[in-house]
Amino acid sequence: MDQKLSSLDQSTSVALGAVLLRVLRPVVRLMLARGVKLAFVVELLKRAYVEEAQVIPAEDGDVSRLTGVSRTDVKRLSALPPDDAPGLPPAVSLGARLVSVWMTRSPWIDAEGAARPLFRGGDDASFAGLVASVSPETDAGPLLDHWLRLGVVRIDECARVALNQPAFVPHAGIDEKLAYLALNVGDHAAAAVDNTLGRADPWFERSVHYRGVSPALVARLRRQASELGTQSLQILNAEAQRAAEAADDGATRSRFTFGVYFHAEDLPPRSGD
Repeated sequence: MDQKLSSLDQSTSVALGAVLLRVLRPVVRLMLARGVKLAFVVELLKRAYVEEAQVIPAEDGDVSRLTGVSRTDVKRLSALPPDDAPGLPPAVSLGARLVSVWMTRSPWIDAEGAARPLFRGGDDASFAGLVASVSPETDAGPLLDHWLRLGVVRIDECARVALNQPAFVPHAGIDEKLAYLALNVGDHAAAAVDNTLGRADPWFERSVHYRGVSPALVARLRRQASELGTQSLQILNAEAQRAAEAADDGATRSRFTFGVYFHAEDLPPRSGD
């Protein structure tokens, strides 16, 4: 560990510095790929420090002393309007809701409970009927064109609209991908940090990890993880959809995120190989 890094704050341990480097590296890779320079990130980091310090303020109320951000910057950043509430942009949220309904409700599911391929229009069981059931003000035609460009759906041999994945998973469209990156990684990080700081009722956060396994095993386990993860997501989605339909609109509201992921990489050769 670079001594300069660990000396920035005497209370910051070498172990924590190593953790932060590991967490930051993939984020930096994304920023480099999108042409984001350090100065922009420093400004965001200052804002994050100020906002978090205001949630859990210093005993003397001195945000500048707690964070190391200058008093001028603290005053300027504190005057900024708050970010939108956590969640997805309206267009992405609508897509997720439409796919959720498509996968769980009649007349858009088949006898086995799977999402049916839908004709574009003609009746309530069509794609246009699905869109109208969730968002009557949305024009189904442009939405379908957009989904086709994103790779969310395809047109099958019978000219029906078919889901490519049992979820709203845009294969193209950087805005949609960034929205899910913010939600998924942000909520995972929030859960992990809560647990690390000693949350009384820890969030569920588990993983299985092995080193030194064969690429063939990784490929097989990746397929199995995808199948098992999809099943878990579908079960929770169906339960949440049923509960949402029966909910009292005046009741207190909460939100949740449940996710699964799989990651693998090649290891460097062992010495002597």
